[in-house]
Amino acid sequence: MLLKLNQEGYDSTRALPDHDLNMKKNSSRAHPAAANTSAAPKTVEQYLAGVPEPARSTLRKVRAAIRSAVPAETTEVISYRIPGFKIDEPKYKGMLMWYAAFSDHCSLFPTASVIQTFTKDLKDFRVSKGTIHFPVDKPLPAALLKKMVKARIEEMKSKKPR
Repeated sequence: MLLKLNQEGYDSTRALPDHDLNMKKNSSRAHPAAANTSAAPKTVEQYLAGVPEPARSTLRKVRAAIRSAVPAETTEVISYRIPGFKIDEPKYKGMLMWYAAFSDHCSLFPTASVIQTFTKDLKDFRVSKGTIHFPVDKPLPAALLKKMVKARIEEMKSKKPR
C-alpha cells in the first residue's frame, strides 16, 4: 500500500482530528528547572548546578535541613529527574522525600500522609495531595522540615516490608 504524504509528512488521505492540529507544547512550568538542560542530571550536585539563583540557595538550605535529620543509612539520589533521599535500612527501605525547583516555585514531596499530618503548620504554603510549594527565595522552616523527616521515617518504620 502506497501512502500519499503531504509536505508535513502526514497521510493526506486521512483527516486529522481537530485536537491534533491545535496541540500546544508542554510548558516549562510542568518540569523541574534543572530538567531543562539537555542531559538529565546524574547527581544532586549536577541538578543543583543547573538550578538558577535564588532557587539554588533555597534548595541547598532545604537539603541541609533534611540531611541533618536523616539516619546514616540515607543516600541522596536522583529519582524522577529530581533530588531525593532514600533509606536502605534493613528494617525499612524506600524513598524518604524529594525536592525540586520550578520556574516560579520550589517544591517538597514528602508524601500525602506527611502533608496531612502537618496541615496546620503548612497553612501559609500552597499544598496539594503530595506536594508543598514554597517561594524560590524562601525555604521551608528548618525545624518544620526536620519534624516532617522524622514523621516520614516513623511512617516508613511502621509499614510492613514487601
